[in-house]
Amino acid sequence: MSILINKDTKVVTQGITGKTGQFHTRTSRAYANGQNCFVAGVNPKKAGEDFEGIPIFASVKDAKNETGANVSVIYVPPAGAAAAIWEAVEAELDLVICITEGIPVRDMLEIKYRMQSIGSKTLLLGPNCPGLITPDEIKIGIMPGHIHRKGRVGIVSRSGTLTYEAVAQVTELGLGQSSAVGIGGDPINGLKHIDVLKMFNDDPDTDAVIMIGEIGGPDEVNAALWAKDNMKKPLVGFIAGVTAPAGKRMGHAGALISGGADTADAKLEIMEACGIRTTKNPSEMGTLLKSVL
Repeated sequence: MSILINKDTKVVTQGITGKTGQFHTRTSRAYANGQNCFVAGVNPKKAGEDFEGIPIFASVKDAKNETGANVSVIYVPPAGAAAAIWEAVEAELDLVICITEGIPVRDMLEIKYRMQSIGSKTLLLGPNCPGLITPDEIKIGIMPGHIHRKGRVGIVSRSGTLTYEAVAQVTELGLGQSSAVGIGGDPINGLKHIDVLKMFNDDPDTDAVIMIGEIGGPDEVNAALWAKDNMKKPLVGFIAGVTAPAGKRMGHAGALISGGADTADAKLEIMEACGIRTTKNPSEMGTLLKSVL
């Protein structure tokens, strides 16, 4: 059992023939059960060809029909990435993971609206995210596989590098991860902290969770308020950007303090008030989690 993906997941790579798509499909395929999980690629101009034995199809729908693919990962450049997401949604896949950074906000607004208007059951992770991993089973995305270890700690994060930092600390403490999920740092994205917390809360193989956020937007506060009344498992938190000045975008497109409640200090305060133990030091995420187990 895991959340979102496992060793039986079948993945189609959109953008498999580009340099980035090739590199990360290769590394993901080499991890754990990846050889059996990565079953298709998509490029309308190269249908009928293959990438190192992975067949390439003209469309996501064709790939799904031929291989049973139920998850897509997208390495398409920003200008075409929203169209790639929509193609996967129209094919009615279970999950679409968009790694692409720099997609115009207007494109994502349109995608979210269209998904809602058709009542799409497809889940979207990202864009501008590192992907997700269920250790020793499957990784989909750009995270380094070797730092992960199978265990019972769930990790959800807006920041890619801080995901890896939390993973490495938890691995070093001998705890390991059930799944680690990078939700991405764009202002308009798919799955939020609250969505992933609900999944971890319901997952019998997850005993505790680290939630990593950053300045900008209401997502961490919404998740904390939900967790206060619903979370049955220990939850600790870290918010990046304690020293960030208001009005200045820091790193991610979504990391912009626009009001009083989306500073790091304000979020940490609300999280603590909701019973979530927090730290302002990213090097303490693992030990903080261990202290509440």
